[in-house]
Amino acid sequence: MNLVNIFVKAVFIENMIFAYFLGMCSYLAVSKTVKTAVGLGAAVIFVLGVTVPVNYLLENYVLKAGALSWMGAGFADVDLSFLSFIMFIAVVAAIVQLVEMIVEKFAPALYGALGIFLPLIAVNCSILGGALFMQERQYSNIAEATSFALGSGVGWFLAIAAIAAIREKLRYSDIPAPLRGLGITFILTGLMGMAFMAFMGIKI
Repeated sequence: MNLVNIFVKAVFIENMIFAYFLGMCSYLAVSKTVKTAVGLGAAVIFVLGVTVPVNYLLENYVLKAGALSWMGAGFADVDLSFLSFIMFIAVVAAIVQLVEMIVEKFAPALYGALGIFLPLIAVNCSILGGALFMQERQYSNIAEATSFALGSGVGWFLAIAAIAAIREKLRYSDIPAPLRGLGITFILTGLMGMAFMAFMGIKI
């Protein structure tokens, strides 16, 4: 039950876009059509679902103080926590490279549509944010970290898919010229963020 709670909170209450506004660059740039938004959203789910558990293992068995005690008593005092940032980023970059190769191989049309924003997942704030939130919250096991990662990915996916669907409809709307494009998108994102604040009242 605790895993479900973590997942639901990550999707709705602690949504990466609407609660923390992480990953906004890709969210705004790739949400012009539902097809590209869904493709990038699925890639973000995969990257978060892999990198957060891997970084959890890295944090708890290599980096933090005393994590290397499994190698012997002589390593019990070793603290490599100062390497957390660079190691987390290295893991993210490696997984993003793998995703880029897979998408280019099996979905070249989507690869072309996503353009530069597919490799830029490596510097997407929500990906590194997932690892840092995992580190801060100190989940008790890898299942909890994975549940949080998948929930965060699904939340980001829902956010970009929803705004992409709305933006497709807005093409047929009579929007004042100064607000067309990013202007109305910012307004809609703020309104959706306010709407998602309603989930904060749910007791989980």
